[in-house]
Amino acid sequence: MKRLDLLCCCVASLLLLGTAEEAEDASKLTKRDRSHLENTLKLNEDKPADDFSGVLQRLRKIYHSSIKPLEQSYRYNELRQHEITDGEITSKPMVLFLGPWSVGKSSMINYLLGLDNTPYQLYTGAEPTTSEFTVIMHGPKLKTIEGIVMAADSARSFSPLEKFGQNFLEKLIGIEVPHKLLERVTFVDTPGIIENRKQQERGYPFNDVCQWFIDRADLIFIVFDPTKLDVGLELEMLFRQLKGRESQIRIILNKADSLATQELMRVYGALFWSLAPLINVTEPPRVYVSSFWPQDYHPDTHRDLFLKEEISLLEDLNQVIENRMENKIAFIRQHAIRVRIHALLVDRYLQTYKDKMTFFSDGELVFRDIVEDPDKFFIFKSILAKTNVSKFDLPNREAYKDFFGINPITSFKLLSQQCSYMGGCFLEKIEKAITRELPDLLGSIGLGKKPSVLSCDITGCGETPKNRYRKP
Repeated sequence: MKRLDLLCCCVASLLLLGTAEEAEDASKLTKRDRSHLENTLKLNEDKPADDFSGVLQRLRKIYHSSIKPLEQSYRYNELRQHEITDGEITSKPMVLFLGPWSVGKSSMINYLLGLDNTPYQLYTGAEPTTSEFTVIMHGPKLKTIEGIVMAADSARSFSPLEKFGQNFLEKLIGIEVPHKLLERVTFVDTPGIIENRKQQERGYPFNDVCQWFIDRADLIFIVFDPTKLDVGLELEMLFRQLKGRESQIRIILNKADSLATQELMRVYGALFWSLAPLINVTEPPRVYVSSFWPQDYHPDTHRDLFLKEEISLLEDLNQVIENRMENKIAFIRQHAIRVRIHALLVDRYLQTYKDKMTFFSDGELVFRDIVEDPDKFFIFKSILAKTNVSKFDLPNREAYKDFFGINPITSFKLLSQQCSYMGGCFLEKIEKAITRELPDLLGSIGLGKKPSVLSCDITGCGETPKNRYRKP
């Protein structure tokens, strides 16, 4: 028994010695110079941040008075599952990190914020370490916020996440860090994709949650490393959700300094080979090749190339930060266009239903015939013909089968009836916001001369319904 105890003590001593040596070796690693990062992201500048409070207040007013009434009246949120809150309008740009497990997403955030070897750093390791959606945002002091608190706070932009259930809120965490970069941007770290794990084992709708963050992200970093280039079902589903957001995607091949030149070329080609079937666009997203962590590049690697790639990525990030208000206004205008198209379609469905109904007709059968084959009644073609709406902006026909399955057509009013003497017409107000108010607001923050009223030929604003309550 004494021999066994002695053996255990020896083994423990060896392990402690090995750990101490590893820690000493790690401390001897040369740290990378961060001056390029601070210069590119303008972290050393003392000038105060631009005050856009007046612009944001006007943007909120336009949304609540001109867009939201039509959005609520025709229940747009039930079609797209995208409800805009005041917190979202006033929120900072969001940068989303996606990718397989242990490719360096958390390490990259630590590097960008300089959090390594500080109490604030995100936990990293060779094994899957991030099991939560982690939102890193600015705060006066280091503070951890539970998901249920973030969802309950209406002042934040994360209150709509409550719809994904309590299991998800337990996997949502916020971290406030007093860092200058976080005054202008918010980072979101996500659980790594593990292809051999079934999605339902997560306990919450992982893809739906990813879609929520994707819809609100200003920049999306998809991170890979040389050892994880294979594409499985979960990653393939993720790229389907990214369709239409190609301009915001940046693909990162991390840990590139761990490879020799010839191996790096082969890995780069293999990455494109794996992703080619998933990105069906003429111009593929930009791929950055570097190593994003604080240690210096490995010797005998392409240091200059990796540094230039890193600076290019930082310039991309800084561009998103600089254009945050322009992007916010453009996003609200795009949302308004989609709401308008949805209202026009529901109005057309309702008008067709009223035209086909007779005294002896079965309303349910009549409308089922319309929903099953809308082309037979020229529902979508009539919208294109009368409003100059692009056919590429039209929602999926199948989506309206589900939409009207839970929203009876008789619960809606025609657009011509959505008018009041004092408030005007809903459609008229949203078209004014699209063609005049939002472009003027964009012009007021320094994008050139103030835009004039745009014509319907350009914007496809469509026919204005007659206000039955307004005197001629």
